[in-house]
Amino acid sequence: MIRETKIRALPGVVMIVLLLGLTGLTIWRVTAAALALAAWSVIGWSLAVAAVAVAWFGFFVVQPNYAQVLQLFGRYMGTAKDAGLWWANPFYTKRRVSLRVRNFETAKLKVNDHSSNPIEIAAVVVWQVVDTAEALFEVDDYDNYVHVQSESALRGLANQYPYDAHEEGQMALASHTAEIADKLKGEIQERLAKAGVRVLEARISHLAYAPEIAAVMLRRQQASAIIAARRKIVDGAVGMVEQALAQLSEKQIVTLDEERKAAMVSNLLVVLCSEQATQPVVNTGSLYH
Repeated sequence: MIRETKIRALPGVVMIVLLLGLTGLTIWRVTAAALALAAWSVIGWSLAVAAVAVAWFGFFVVQPNYAQVLQLFGRYMGTAKDAGLWWANPFYTKRRVSLRVRNFETAKLKVNDHSSNPIEIAAVVVWQVVDTAEALFEVDDYDNYVHVQSESALRGLANQYPYDAHEEGQMALASHTAEIADKLKGEIQERLAKAGVRVLEARISHLAYAPEIAAVMLRRQQASAIIAARRKIVDGAVGMVEQALAQLSEKQIVTLDEERKAAMVSNLLVVLCSEQATQPVVNTGSLYH
């Protein structure tokens, strides 16, 4: 694998001063040789002028959070990351690579979750190039590579977990967002290990049942919510009835046999668990009539 190495570039300001001096010197020597009618000197100093002129093409600028990858006749020579004006071999070819943080949102993918239910899912991926040599030379197009591998990892993740948790403690796409995000980030990073890219964040941005089963799943979720609410109401009602019986017995307000206790429990549960307001019946007779 080709790994990133730092190239030894010379400071641009120093080279400007040096090349200005060399340019003036060589032009003066060519002129002097021409006036002296020294043919070989003219040829020699003319070649020096040409060499200095070529050297002027060795300057390049590195902007903040960018890098310049330098090659010599196809061979990777190194990367310059420090911002500023630099000079290197004028025969180097230079390719600029952005080191800035980037993000994109995947397309809405239609996949099957762990329970084989069709769902729509999309994710936002935040990434950054950390090894310019790998990004340019290990994959064909690292930008497209990141997009394709991210969608592939998202598909694989959606197949591993159900949309909703059907068992207690089960990890699901809708309920365990933080854990799913960490898992997605790890899977994308594993796929991009050869591309010189670091994944900073990966998080699901869209999650829904596919349109053909959305209505059915909505009724299922509503039924689950109703069942959970009913269970909560019943638990509270039983506790209130238990407390009422305990206080009646403790304070000896009235003594009830088992049959009357059962009737009282039934009436209280009806009152407490009913969805609509109940109409009370006032007993003006004896204790049992």
